[in-house]
Amino acid sequence: MLFRSVDAVAYFNEAWTPYHAVLATCRRLIDAGYEEISERDAWTLKPGGKYFFTRNMSAVCAFAVGGAYVPGAGFVCVGAHTDSPCPKLKPNTKSTAERFLQVRTQNYGGGLWYTWFDRDLGVAGRVVVKKKDGTVTHELLKINRPVMRIPSLAIHLNREMNNGFAVNFQQHMAPIIADATESALGAGSVPKDEPDPKKLKESSDKDSTRHHPVLLELIADELRCDVGDVADFDLQLCDVQPSTIGGARNEYIFSGRLDNLASCYASLAALVKSTGDKSSLSEETGVRMLVHYDHEEVGSDSAQGAGSSMTEDAMRRVSMALGGDAIEGGAERSRRSSFIVSADMAHAVHPNYADKHEPGHKPRFGDGVVIKHNANQRYATDAVTAWLFRELGERAGVPVQEFVVRSDLGCGSTIGPILSTRTGIRTVDVGAPQLSMHSVREMSSCADMKHAVEHFAAVYEGFTKLDKTLMVDGAIGNLCRPCD
Repeated sequence: MLFRSVDAVAYFNEAWTPYHAVLATCRRLIDAGYEEISERDAWTLKPGGKYFFTRNMSAVCAFAVGGAYVPGAGFVCVGAHTDSPCPKLKPNTKSTAERFLQVRTQNYGGGLWYTWFDRDLGVAGRVVVKKKDGTVTHELLKINRPVMRIPSLAIHLNREMNNGFAVNFQQHMAPIIADATESALGAGSVPKDEPDPKKLKESSDKDSTRHHPVLLELIADELRCDVGDVADFDLQLCDVQPSTIGGARNEYIFSGRLDNLASCYASLAALVKSTGDKSSLSEETGVRMLVHYDHEEVGSDSAQGAGSSMTEDAMRRVSMALGGDAIEGGAERSRRSSFIVSADMAHAVHPNYADKHEPGHKPRFGDGVVIKHNANQRYATDAVTAWLFRELGERAGVPVQEFVVRSDLGCGSTIGPILSTRTGIRTVDVGAPQLSMHSVREMSSCADMKHAVEHFAAVYEGFTKLDKTLMVDGAIGNLCRPCD
């Protein structure tokens, strides 16, 4: 899976939701020879084997065991997240105003909500479906056509709109899905000046549920099931405009959800590249792993988030299945020899708002993956983990950048501090630079996507040997020696 911009764009166009992102990842893992396993089953693993499992279908863990695996050896892991800010449908979606049928939504994460106005919106996510034989399944839904829209208010009705677009999510973010009159008369009908009261009454009777029938019909038609088979759903709005390559020389990627699907793609491509037929996996003594979590945008506290037991469970079970329980403290010793790269997108310097960046730390397009630093532990990076990541990139000929937020601005965070706290594993926070973070449409550099894949592959392939040269843990005796 060598990097090509068109491959990344194809991945983004598949991955509308966390569920679809995991499916897109799993398809590529299977194509690369990875075997699906289940957390519910006993694991039989072997050196040189390649495996993956999913949790909630919105998070995925994949790993390749080194051909020269040694019990107690460490993991080199790249972590990312599958979710992005978006409007999600409420449990009771039905809303009607001024003869429009609308859908009630709630904000997921901290989006630039004004960018969602006047976009052609589809719907995607997971639907719980009751089958005729009594079983219940969850099906992935993706309505890839504009079925909803959140119209903005005309400038004539608010002359101050350009002085600040303040969005009240409760009041302003209910998209229009249909015309109430048209819905009552039937799709394709020509509305009369005054609709038939009997038909309006029949429509009202059908509407006395949690959702407008037109929404349920859209879902059922897409899944090829009856409306009555739709038991529940977890759906979100998505911009139907496809991800694409743009710029005068095709140097950019324009897409929704680059934060953080770009990191998911880069880590996946790097893992596949570093565990292929001609890779260095046969000489690896440890385990190469990726984990894509859900719910980072809302704090990571879920069964499939970075704050869950997912990482520890996977590492412990891999260690035990490969004989780690045969040595004292095998799982714990393994974690102390491990390294996590927390991959989440970084803020590129904006040409129109350059003053928002710390003067000595302005990440630029084309200059490589960004190492994120914060003295207050909003990022997990320290001198050792930064050196490890930087050194591996330099050995591979890949550029790298540094970022710290201005001292008078607040700093965001990601999965790095959560993972390092839960596991005790050395962690570095990094990310490819982008613009328009948390907008409905974001922007990144094709060159930096290539740099990210190459840098993560260099980490997978070179960490184990580099780590053996690093004398940190258990070296207090050396520090206490008297000077010559």
